[in-house]
Amino acid sequence: MYNGCDYDVIVDLRQGSDTLKKWIAVELSAENRRMIYVPKGFAHGFITLQDNSEVFYLMSEFYTPGYSRGFRWNDPAFGFKMAGKVTVISEAGRKLPRFYFLKV
Repeated sequence: MYNGCDYDVIVDLRQGSDTLKKWIAVELSAENRRMIYVPKGFAHGFITLQDNSEVFYLMSEFYTPGYSRGFRWNDPAFGFKMAGKVTVISEAGRKLPRFYFLKV
Protein backbone atom coordinates (compact mmCIF):
# COMPACT_ATOMS: atom_id res chain seq x y z
CA MET A 1 0.00 0.00 0.00
CA TYR A 2 1.26 3.47 -0.90
CA ASN A 3 1.18 6.33 1.53
CA GLY A 4 1.86 10.01 1.54
CA CYS A 5 0.52 13.27 0.30
CA ASP A 6 1.95 16.33 -1.43
CA TYR A 7 0.79 19.76 -2.54
CA ASP A 8 1.86 20.33 -6.12
CA VAL A 9 2.14 23.82 -7.66
CA ILE A 10 2.34 24.43 -11.42
CA VAL A 11 3.06 27.91 -12.85
CA ASP A 12 2.90 29.16 -16.45
CA LEU A 13 6.24 30.60 -17.65
CA ARG A 14 5.43 30.87 -21.35
CA GLN A 15 6.40 34.29 -22.71
CA GLY A 16 3.41 36.01 -24.28
CA SER A 17 0.90 33.71 -22.60
CA ASP A 18 -2.31 35.24 -21.24
CA THR A 19 -1.71 33.19 -18.10
CA LEU A 20 1.99 34.02 -17.62
CA LYS A 21 2.90 33.72 -13.91
CA LYS A 22 -0.54 32.29 -13.04
CA TRP A 23 -0.51 29.10 -11.02
CA ILE A 24 -2.65 26.24 -9.82
CA ALA A 25 -2.14 23.82 -6.97
CA VAL A 26 -3.36 20.26 -6.57
CA GLU A 27 -3.18 17.89 -3.64
CA LEU A 28 -1.87 14.50 -4.72
CA SER A 29 -2.20 11.58 -2.35
CA ALA A 30 -2.23 7.84 -2.18
CA GLU A 31 -5.88 8.14 -1.21
CA ASN A 32 -7.12 10.36 -4.07
CA ARG A 33 -4.76 8.71 -6.61
CA ARG A 34 -4.55 11.90 -8.71
CA MET A 35 -1.77 12.60 -11.19
CA ILE A 36 -0.87 15.76 -13.06
CA TYR A 37 0.79 16.52 -16.36
CA VAL A 38 3.07 19.57 -16.45
CA PRO A 39 3.49 20.74 -20.05
CA LYS A 40 6.59 22.32 -21.54
CA GLY A 41 6.87 25.96 -20.54
CA PHE A 42 5.50 25.45 -17.04
CA ALA A 43 7.37 25.21 -13.75
CA HIS A 44 6.58 22.67 -11.08
CA GLY A 45 7.29 22.28 -7.39
CA PHE A 46 5.79 20.58 -4.37
CA ILE A 47 5.74 20.28 -0.62
CA THR A 48 5.10 16.99 1.10
CA LEU A 49 2.26 17.10 3.61
CA GLN A 50 2.95 13.79 5.35
CA ASP A 51 6.12 12.18 6.62
CA ASN A 52 7.56 9.41 4.45
CA SER A 53 5.75 10.57 1.32
CA GLU A 54 7.02 9.19 -1.96
CA VAL A 55 6.90 11.26 -5.15
CA PHE A 56 7.44 9.75 -8.58
CA TYR A 57 7.75 11.85 -11.71
CA LEU A 58 8.86 11.52 -15.31
CA MET A 59 10.46 14.11 -17.58
CA SER A 60 10.37 14.50 -21.34
CA GLU A 61 14.17 14.80 -21.59
CA PHE A 62 17.11 13.00 -20.05
CA TYR A 63 18.40 14.59 -16.85
CA THR A 64 21.59 16.55 -17.44
CA PRO A 65 23.31 18.07 -14.39
CA GLY A 66 23.68 21.82 -14.67
CA TYR A 67 20.65 22.33 -16.93
CA SER A 68 17.95 22.49 -14.30
CA ARG A 69 16.57 25.91 -13.44
CA GLY A 70 14.19 27.26 -10.90
CA PHE A 71 13.14 30.15 -8.74
CA ARG A 72 12.40 30.59 -5.05
CA TRP A 73 9.25 28.93 -3.77
CA ASN A 74 8.31 32.12 -1.89
CA ASP A 75 9.00 34.57 -4.72
CA PRO A 76 6.58 37.53 -4.44
CA ALA A 77 6.20 37.57 -8.26
CA PHE A 78 3.73 34.68 -7.90
CA GLY A 79 2.12 34.90 -4.46
CA PHE A 80 1.96 31.15 -3.94
CA LYS A 81 -0.20 29.94 -1.09
CA MET A 82 1.57 26.91 0.29
CA ALA A 83 -0.35 24.21 2.11
CA GLY A 84 1.43 23.76 5.39
CA LYS A 85 4.54 25.35 6.82
CA VAL A 86 7.74 25.02 4.79
CA THR A 87 10.31 23.57 7.20
CA VAL A 88 12.87 21.81 5.00
CA ILE A 89 14.30 23.17 1.74
CA SER A 90 17.06 21.46 -0.22
CA GLU A 91 20.41 23.19 -0.51
CA ALA A 92 19.79 23.72 -4.22
CA GLY A 93 16.36 25.19 -3.45
CA ARG A 94 17.83 27.69 -0.99
CA LYS A 95 20.21 28.99 -3.69
CA LEU A 96 17.57 29.63 -6.36
CA PRO A 97 17.15 33.21 -7.64
CA ARG A 98 13.99 35.26 -7.68
CA PHE A 99 11.96 34.95 -10.88
CA TYR A 100 12.84 38.48 -11.97
CA PHE A 101 16.46 37.40 -12.45
CA LEU A 102 15.64 34.10 -14.16
CA LYS A 103 15.93 34.12 -17.94
CA VAL A 104 12.97 32.17 -19.38
